[in-house]
Amino acid sequence: MFFAPSDRLSSPQNPRIKQLLRLQQKSAERRALGLTLVEGLRELTIAVEAGVAVATVYTCPELAGESGLTALHRLFAGSAPAPEWFEVTRPVFEKVAYREGSDGLLAVLRTPARTLADLRLPPRPLLLVLEAVEKPGNLGAILRTADAAPVDAVLIGDPRTDLFNPNAIRASIGCVFTVPVVAAPMADIMAFLRENNIRSYAAALTPKAHSYTECDFRGATALVLGTEADGLTLAALAACDETIIIPMMGRIDSLNVSVAGAVLAFEAVRQRTTGQ
Repeated sequence: MFFAPSDRLSSPQNPRIKQLLRLQQKSAERRALGLTLVEGLRELTIAVEAGVAVATVYTCPELAGESGLTALHRLFAGSAPAPEWFEVTRPVFEKVAYREGSDGLLAVLRTPARTLADLRLPPRPLLLVLEAVEKPGNLGAILRTADAAPVDAVLIGDPRTDLFNPNAIRASIGCVFTVPVVAAPMADIMAFLRENNIRSYAAALTPKAHSYTECDFRGATALVLGTEADGLTLAALAACDETIIIPMMGRIDSLNVSVAGAVLAFEAVRQRTTGQ
């Protein structure tokens, strides 16, 4: 059962409101507490349906409206234990909300803890590997691609952003909860690929690179991408089995990393679907 609100929070100095702001702004706080924030009914629904534990829910009735509150009750019907629930006045909610046009629903989630050892992959897995991703928007877009394609897992080597940064969750529309995502040292990820006989393809602009359409991605495959500014490190590039390129026919020589990841992932899925 989802209980009625415990209280109505009306002061920005309330300790709970202050903690929400710290969780929103500080990755160290999120890591120390094992908590993160999700704003919006759609993202929260995806997280709950993926089995993520919800600790606390905050609602602003003026923004959520009757339909939003009804949907929230329905989402947690039968949940045990039920999360704590607090109503928040509109001025205070707008202080802690981190998106425009908020629907008045904000939740504190227990961050899923995943390691390489936790992965359960199919016989011919398709993986996306990102080295040193630093922009939450790029990470979120890649996770949406991984969900849509689909990709069996996304591995983040030496990340420069928190995987459960609220902005990454927002950019992924909650797909960070639907796709197995693991952060680990890049060297450990490359070792994991070798140990599991997963062939790695580095996307890089080098003389020996083959066009991605010339490669066979039907076996166990990892598509490895670096940052837009610097590309893959020399160590990661050397550890990969092959180097591939997306031919550029215009004046520029690179794509946004999330776009490049989408091109490669959907080509791999096309090959696997058609057998060609």
